[in-house]
Amino acid sequence: MKISFLGAAQEVTGSCFLVESGELRFLVDCGMHQGGRDARERNLKPWPFDPRTIDFVLLTHAHIDHCGLLPRLCAMGFRGPVHTTTATADLLSVMLLDSAFIQESEWARAQRDRDRGRRRDREPGLGELLYTVAQAEACLDQVRGIAYDTELQPHPAVRCRFRDAGHILGSAIVELWVEEGGRTRKLVFSGDLGQPARPVVRDPTPIAQADVLLVESTYGNRLHRPLKETEDELVEVIHETLQRRQGNIVIPAFALGRTQELLVLLMDLRRQGRLPPMQVFVDSPMADKVTAITMRHPAYLDDETREMLSLRRPLPEGLDLQFTQSVQDSMALNRIKAGAIIVSASGMCDAGRIRHHLRHNLGRRECAVVIIGYQAEGTLGRRLVDGDKRVRLFGEEVPVRARIHTIGGLSAHADRDALLAWLRGFEAPPERTFVVHGEAATACGFADTVAERLGWKAVEAPANGSRVDL
Repeated sequence: MKISFLGAAQEVTGSCFLVESGELRFLVDCGMHQGGRDARERNLKPWPFDPRTIDFVLLTHAHIDHCGLLPRLCAMGFRGPVHTTTATADLLSVMLLDSAFIQESEWARAQRDRDRGRRRDREPGLGELLYTVAQAEACLDQVRGIAYDTELQPHPAVRCRFRDAGHILGSAIVELWVEEGGRTRKLVFSGDLGQPARPVVRDPTPIAQADVLLVESTYGNRLHRPLKETEDELVEVIHETLQRRQGNIVIPAFALGRTQELLVLLMDLRRQGRLPPMQVFVDSPMADKVTAITMRHPAYLDDETREMLSLRRPLPEGLDLQFTQSVQDSMALNRIKAGAIIVSASGMCDAGRIRHHLRHNLGRRECAVVIIGYQAEGTLGRRLVDGDKRVRLFGEEVPVRARIHTIGGLSAHADRDALLAWLRGFEAPPERTFVVHGEAATACGFADTVAERLGWKAVEAPANGSRVDL
């Protein structure tokens, strides 16, 4: 049996793992690379396998860095099923179509710029279109949803089960039993693990046994601030910006997961009287659709979250919450000079409506940008976190005068101690443990931490593109 690490190995995005056993070949995740000038080139690069030879795909969750290349895989000849949880299957109808729309729009814009002579020599070429909306729609026909904790047999030699990862709605840990040469070995893929005791979704499910484990390490080198301290920090930023400085707050937020969690938190803090009267605009049609899908899976939500997101519980007095839909409504937000909290995607600021709101607010000292999610290397969000004084938006240099706040306590990823706590749930160390989904220094450092603190042997952080014989 062999595992190839084709993405999210000593990096965070592009999650993709190929498992081979005899004639059997399947993937766990097929994600898009995000951030950096070479991301588009990497997404267009042929896989080191023929998509037509893949028997099936197991998908951990609906974030684009885990599912975003599925339409391309299908367009290149993959004809097998994509197995995932029922909630993730529902979410893919939004996430993949939105991704395809972005691919088509950006390709068409680059084509227009070329025709007008506005493209620079140093900018990436047009190349081919990654995939179309029609190809994304066709891919959805191959998706099969199954409930958590229900055993599935996608191949005569494979049994698997999706367990709740507590990261976003529908996110899963994958338990796999693969038979080879009369021996059955258990593989576990953690997917992205959530931070325990956070609103909206449940805590990650403990797993007791594995022969081979792949565990994420996005925040394996740091601790999140306690939720109480995170709330205090958010309250201070909102008071300072809306009341004392008379500006706006722009919050880049992933439409899936982070937006819903943030809304629950803002409602709760306003209800407690800790926040001033405020206007909150969710400028993301995708977030609106995701929220509706979230309400179709109430079993995975706590009672308070269910009531808040369905808006059956009245909004707290002094909170004006609006979901914008049309482009005209989105553009109108940029005429608001003070008192608005604008929540918009994409979460790493590399696409979508958030870039327009940044262009109108980054240059204003009275405004603030609040970063509440992971920012991959090479993304605009990462440049803001790293303190760049000027950034490029729509071909223009924009000065960064607004205050940039990073509030890590709202992360949907487990921090170092939460990851270690989940690993302690194993009754015995796996024979081999591979640390993935973390930047190189973080993944390698977390592998050392696991070996030192838990006493586990054979813990490593594989390099991207490596192939391991088990």
